[in-house]
Amino acid sequence: MSQAVEFDTQLPFTSLGKTGLLNAITRAARRNPVGAAAGVCCVLLVILAIVGPSIAPYDPNRTDFPRLESPSLSHPFGTDNLFRDMLSRIIVGARNSLGIGFASIAVATLLGVTLGVTSGYIGGVWDQFVGRSMDAIIAYPTLVFVIFFLTIFPSSYFSICLAIGLILTPGFVRIVRSAAIGVRHQPFIEAAVSIGNSPIRIMYRHVLPNVAAPIIVIATVQLGIAILIEATISFLGLGISSAQNPSWGRMLQETRPVWQAAWWTAMIPGFAISVAVLSFNLFGDALRDALDPRLRGSR
Repeated sequence: MSQAVEFDTQLPFTSLGKTGLLNAITRAARRNPVGAAAGVCCVLLVILAIVGPSIAPYDPNRTDFPRLESPSLSHPFGTDNLFRDMLSRIIVGARNSLGIGFASIAVATLLGVTLGVTSGYIGGVWDQFVGRSMDAIIAYPTLVFVIFFLTIFPSSYFSICLAIGLILTPGFVRIVRSAAIGVRHQPFIEAAVSIGNSPIRIMYRHVLPNVAAPIIVIATVQLGIAILIEATISFLGLGISSAQNPSWGRMLQETRPVWQAAWWTAMIPGFAISVAVLSFNLFGDALRDALDPRLRGSR
């Protein structure tokens, strides 16, 4: 009986050695090259956000360049209406855009997993309360909810991440709750109950590992949405970015008056946002296919 419990609570690929894991990743990349390319792009974006300020070709706040210079060898992304190099600002702005996205997903994951696992396993009145609370959040349009939240609380890194995290939490709760309900009646859960394990221990040791795959997938997909929401509120002037501390959405707002005269000032920040959102969405789809046993051999 203990061997069955141990098997069912392992995560995908944890029993593989380094060589086996590498082979599994290689096979998954061959089955889904688009997802593999998206994963590489996601890794490069994360690295860019971490080391961006040290690899930017110029100081992002330097203002002694020609105004609205089109893309060239010296300025591959051109310059903006305030005489600044756009490539440097794109690189440095990745830290704000991706940083808030990752922090928001951390908030949504913590809340969503806690509420989803407990409501799916415990059920009853608690399940009803969680479900109605999530319905109340979903009733608000995403942007309206975030703006409403930021009018109540001062705009700061924490409040923005909390607002975005809260609006993304219902998606986590629904996915995790469904997975937890599917695990709740498995034989190894009944075995754990029969030997006297507490509900908290069962949820932590047996339910949570079995719902890890959908958690990883939904977090990756929702990350693209979080980046898009951050860009939107920065464009509206509600973000924490500033002229000295840019983000991609802030760059779009600052160059809005000159879009018709200088197309690159709108295209390049918009392209950066699009690449980030699309990469994380495609990578999330690839993870879903790789981690779902029903889809693993379908490609």
